[in-house]
Amino acid sequence: MAGKHLLLLLATTLLFSFAAAADRLETKVTKFQFYMHDILDGPNATVAQVVTGRPANSSSSSPIPISFGSVYVMDDPLTVSPDPKSEWIGQVQGVLVTTSLGNDFSLTTTATYSFMSGPYNGSSFTVLGRNPILKEVREVPIVGGTGIFRLSRGYLLARTLSSVGNDSTVGYNATVLHY
Repeated sequence: MAGKHLLLLLATTLLFSFAAAADRLETKVTKFQFYMHDILDGPNATVAQVVTGRPANSSSSSPIPISFGSVYVMDDPLTVSPDPKSEWIGQVQGVLVTTSLGNDFSLTTTATYSFMSGPYNGSSFTVLGRNPILKEVREVPIVGGTGIFRLSRGYLLARTLSSVGNDSTVGYNATVLHY
């Protein structure tokens, strides 16, 4: 019985020690802008459909044909400006799943934004959440990161700037809280 109490006391002491150490960490806020380039067609495609879902409700008002449950993978370049030929700063790799049955076109997105040049070189953050891509501005939560973004949280504001055929350019405003 005494052993259980000693173990509980030790666990409680460690928990309070970790909490006190976390309180001493300074939270930083980093805000920056970058651009992603989705290429769905052609020999240089950066997005591939790996599962075809079933047709969604026929009452959908979406201008995009929706297949509920389709799965895509992506490996898109990130640049400093909307011009796809502008300075490359990294890439986003992830999985997109169409999760809408009705009148909106929504993806559940899990993706890691990795920066390989510039001030965030060697760092990344990961998003996981709903992305209603027909909305003018979408908010997607940041749930973690590496490098200077270790233990990060925050959000991305995404805006589709151009769509030509199935290719698009998305502008991002990132707000990242990290230590």
